Amino acid sequence: MSRNEEFFNHITEGNTNKGEFITLGSAMLDGETIKNAYVNVPLKTMNRHGLIAGATGTGKTKTLQVLAENLSEKGVPVLLMDIKGDLSGLAQPSPGHVKIDERHEAIGLPFEAKSFPVEVMTLSEQDGVRLRATVSEFGPVLISRILDVTETQAGIISVIFKYCDDNKLPLLDLKDFKKILQYCTSEGKEEFQEEYGRISTASTGAILRKIVELEQQGGDLFFGEKSFDTQDLLRIADDGRGYINIIRLTDIQDRPKLFSTFMLSLLAEIYSTFPEQGDTGRPELIMFIDEAHLIFNEASDALLDQIESIVKLIRSKGVGLYFVTQNPTDVPEAVLSQLGLKVQHALRAFTAKDRKAIKLTAQNYPDTEYYDTAEVLTSLGTGEALVSALNEKGRPTPLAATMMRAPMSRMDVLTDSELSNLLSNSKMVKKYNETIDRESAYEILNEKIERAEAEEAKEKARKEKEVLKKAESKRRTSSTRSNRMNPVVKVLTSATFIRSVFGILTKVMKK
Repeated sequence: MSRNEEFFNHITEGNTNKGEFITLGSAMLDGETIKNAYVNVPLKTMNRHGLIAGATGTGKTKTLQVLAENLSEKGVPVLLMDIKGDLSGLAQPSPGHVKIDERHEAIGLPFEAKSFPVEVMTLSEQDGVRLRATVSEFGPVLISRILDVTETQAGIISVIFKYCDDNKLPLLDLKDFKKILQYCTSEGKEEFQEEYGRISTASTGAILRKIVELEQQGGDLFFGEKSFDTQDLLRIADDGRGYINIIRLTDIQDRPKLFSTFMLSLLAEIYSTFPEQGDTGRPELIMFIDEAHLIFNEASDALLDQIESIVKLIRSKGVGLYFVTQNPTDVPEAVLSQLGLKVQHALRAFTAKDRKAIKLTAQNYPDTEYYDTAEVLTSLGTGEALVSALNEKGRPTPLAATMMRAPMSRMDVLTDSELSNLLSNSKMVKKYNETIDRESAYEILNEKIERAEAEEAKEKARKEKEVLKKAESKRRTSSTRSNRMNPVVKVLTSATFIRSVFGILTKVMKK
């Protein structure tokens, strides 16, 4: 038996599945594609998370596109983070190309151009289904971790949430949150101190500055109503295919705090609302996080701990997370250790640091007699990748340098008219794009302050009136006393008394 035949049997046996699976392409040996040596990923283990890595221009985005298409075909909904803005083409079929035909001929798979059911979403003012969440839904712990506050400040945030719960003050958006922070150290200072203890103005000022920082990155657009229902990510089209939900993030690349805030809230909401799945044989939802380093590079230690915890736990909900990034070292080791599928495109070694990173990356893959992994990592061409997955029993499949299949949909963006047409037919746009600003903490506290100020003004006016009344009464009393004549004086000054005196004096003088 030739080496090629041994390799073919090795790959075929390691990629045989009883249940449903996705074919990524065909294995390669010594730079040559071995036809029909299919590299498969069983659906059963796709909730074990994964990594798609490689240098710029090596085909990461196309691999993401292929996985999303095939998951949709199997009836599994998908959520994509579109940082670069080049994934909306999933809504249109591929125009085809001679090179695509040549690639699929070498792989041994027929090529069929298809479009897929797509929903376009946004965190900002771009066109698409608006994604929002309320401050209350985040809760004090998550808000504290996102804002990266101190332990003391986190305690104050917990007290504020408790006060709002006790007094039925909805915290919907950031202006609600800022208002209650200002209220607790000004108009409501005595009320807070009596019920919850003294709150430092220095601490609330520090928290306010953190909120302003989040606002400047677009947080005011994200926090509010109508809150997005994560169950809407699980929609299935009429033809049985899963919806591919694409979140447009092209305008927040320079706002990593907003991106990580959204990701963490979404993962937390999914974990808290999705039921435990057990062993269902297929995932409920697969999420692809493109440019994953944007989450990890800007995240605080507390935020990283939260992300790592959710990555470990969310698998039981039937949700798989796939990180797409240039270098595996962009992803923390605690997260990497949880990943089942690894698709590693070419890495380039220009510096000693690059060569060291390649050696470390090679050590993350199973040993094989057919490849020098570190050497293969630098010699892979565009659209080729090292693939290691988990089989249906959770064991690693044979490591395979793989000629990846081409996407069935367009490898380009939608035109403005195509996007407009897609959104005009979207039920989700009609559901979520109405702006709601119902009465919440901001309005209620303003009314409370206005009432208090009105009562204070009324009381002040009443007291001033009483003072004036007393002064007037005193003046009248004084005037009355001054006008009231002493009886003796009254007799002495009367006309009768004076005439009598003058009569007596006249008689005396005559004598």
